[in-house]
Amino acid sequence: MKRGPCLQRSNQTHLNHLPATRVARAWIPIPSILVTLGVALLLATLVLLTVGTSPLSVYGHLLKGSIGSWQKIVQVLNVWIPLVLCATGLLYTFRINLWNIGIEGQVMIGAVFSTGVLRSEWFVGCPMSALFISMLAAMMGGGLWALFTGYLKTRGGVNEIFAGLGMNFLAQGLILWLIFGPWKRPGMASMSGTELFPPAVWLPTLLSYRLSILGLVLAIAAILVTTFLLRHTRIGLAINAIGRNPRASFLLGLRTDRYLLLTMMLAGCFAGLAGNIQVTGIYHRLIPAISCNYGYLALMVVMLSNYRILAATIIAFFFAGINVGSIQLPMALQLDSSFSGVLQGLMVLSAICFQGWRSKRRPSASRGGTP
Repeated sequence: MKRGPCLQRSNQTHLNHLPATRVARAWIPIPSILVTLGVALLLATLVLLTVGTSPLSVYGHLLKGSIGSWQKIVQVLNVWIPLVLCATGLLYTFRINLWNIGIEGQVMIGAVFSTGVLRSEWFVGCPMSALFISMLAAMMGGGLWALFTGYLKTRGGVNEIFAGLGMNFLAQGLILWLIFGPWKRPGMASMSGTELFPPAVWLPTLLSYRLSILGLVLAIAAILVTTFLLRHTRIGLAINAIGRNPRASFLLGLRTDRYLLLTMMLAGCFAGLAGNIQVTGIYHRLIPAISCNYGYLALMVVMLSNYRILAATIIAFFFAGINVGSIQLPMALQLDSSFSGVLQGLMVLSAICFQGWRSKRRPSASRGGTP
């Protein structure tokens, strides 16, 4: 449909005055978080009582194992960094109503691209250049991987959930092929991964705590950049408008397909950077489980945050604490560490039920005249 200059000027006026209530809401939905956490803890307590385990002991060990010492806090931060990078990327796609399930594969591909750069002999003697280029390569790899999923969505009509899942399996297969094939360790192929990178290309860490200051800075920068783009730019305004009503946004002159591809690429770039942090700051090599399911976990984080960035960063820290603290459960209580996944799943289930209950109450509240 061809649009004339008058309609284009009208579109510009409408775009400048589109409401931004979703962006302008409070960053932390405290009542929702408290209710969700309370219900999840209640259900988890019932599960623990059913299997004959003391809930207070479990929660105490989770707390002690996550923030009981500076070393534990550092371990939580090392999990929080890639998790919050994935979560910030997902905020773009969720705002435009895309379920970027493929973010798990985008983390993997970012790790693959980083490893490819760091294994190259071109950067011998230039470790800082190798680190910088590996970050750029990881962002490019994750972005292109996500862009292909977006292309399948916009051009091929493939649902992004199915396309993302397929790309995840493909990324995992690629990693296994590289580890057991071209990048296998000399004389053997092992599930432990490729050879360790030279220490010169490891991310610098804070003294003996193994906390990467650069990784922490990148995570905080991702939060600030995402906040600025979504709250104070035309790109963020357009993303929110398309997410609410794609058809109306198209009629107002917004190229919805382009913004869909843009949000997928941005999410992939952040996920690829998370993959880079994993190989350069945590494992110092490529391993089969390099993503640690942070992409899938970030999906739950963003849903629990109700798509608010500050809430997502806090919930990501809470989830990271559960993951790290659960390591103590098998040693102290003979309880499998997978209980952390049970608690996280219960939180998501509680959040979904609470949001469904609120959405049913809103029409009745409006009919009753309650603001």
